[in-house]
Amino acid sequence: MTGDGAGYDLVAFGEAMVRLCPPGFGRVEAATMLEMLPGGAELNTAVGVARLDATATAGRRVRTGRPATTWVSRLPANPLGRYLENKAREHGVDTSHMVWDDRPDARCGTYFLEEGAAPRASSVIYDRANSACARLQADEIDWAPIVRGARYFLVTGITPALSAGCLEATRAGMIAARAAGAQVVFDPNFRSKLWTFGQAREAYLALAPLVDIMSCSIEGLQGFYGLAGDTPLEAAKAGHDRFGWRAVVATTRVDQGMWRNRVGATVVAVDASGTAAAFTDRERDVEIVDRLGAGDAFLAGFLHVLLHGDASHPDWARATAVGGAAGALKHSIRGDFPILTAAEVEAAVETTAMRVQR
Repeated sequence: MTGDGAGYDLVAFGEAMVRLCPPGFGRVEAATMLEMLPGGAELNTAVGVARLDATATAGRRVRTGRPATTWVSRLPANPLGRYLENKAREHGVDTSHMVWDDRPDARCGTYFLEEGAAPRASSVIYDRANSACARLQADEIDWAPIVRGARYFLVTGITPALSAGCLEATRAGMIAARAAGAQVVFDPNFRSKLWTFGQAREAYLALAPLVDIMSCSIEGLQGFYGLAGDTPLEAAKAGHDRFGWRAVVATTRVDQGMWRNRVGATVVAVDASGTAAAFTDRERDVEIVDRLGAGDAFLAGFLHVLLHGDASHPDWARATAVGGAAGALKHSIRGDFPILTAAEVEAAVETTAMRVQR
């Protein structure tokens, strides 16, 4: 790895994969061609933050010669690995801390997406076992120079699910980030095809005291963390009291058919005195082109506001609204990446009206 972190707004750590999808709601077993797209939870958010930072016109910080966002992962030193790195860099994400696997048999994780239509649900087939990232060893990453001066460190529960090495690297990154003064953002993002509920719960509980901002549904807060409370406010207060969390992000989704949903979010912030306050975004009706990465887009909008505001007095209400707008807009964009501009997100905060942009 090369470069010195010294001041990234966001350090994102996790695996990215190549997504392969038959066009036109086709079946994989009958496909004659596959659409190829990049994706990965942490990278999706990193791309969103980088794009919003680059396109913002108000409150934008002047940077000198380095991207605001960096993505740390382990990729195969082959065309697929370079494809993922190139896609990150296209959107302004730094990749100078990448770990490269130059073994002849090094491989990139892939997944096949079959898009369904009622009554056939969409489905995902993973092919990620023994990927370059899954074979990561914790000592391959020197976190101290990467997180020095960083403001936020993002990782999801997908990364520690990949292997024991990834779990240890996740823990080491979170510890280093907090020691450097960064806020740690964690989304459990449970994947039953990677590990059992019990395995995930054990890992999540071990990492919980290292988290500052938790992104998790009320069901996850209750099930994985054993937190009492039937509302985000109650569960977040319990999370603060037990683990020291500063804030909890809880998004909601109500299905209104396979291609139409109503989405919303509540952010609960707990101040130094232990007083909790809830900030709820208005619910938004979305027509779904592609729902993958919507939660990652929410976090991108949410973090964008925190990064451009007063760190000592975060505007949680505005962060919730901008996150909600970014997450809703992502449903209209094909692929995992939230390819959005700050102006588009700002407009969506205020209105749901649709008209041709001229």
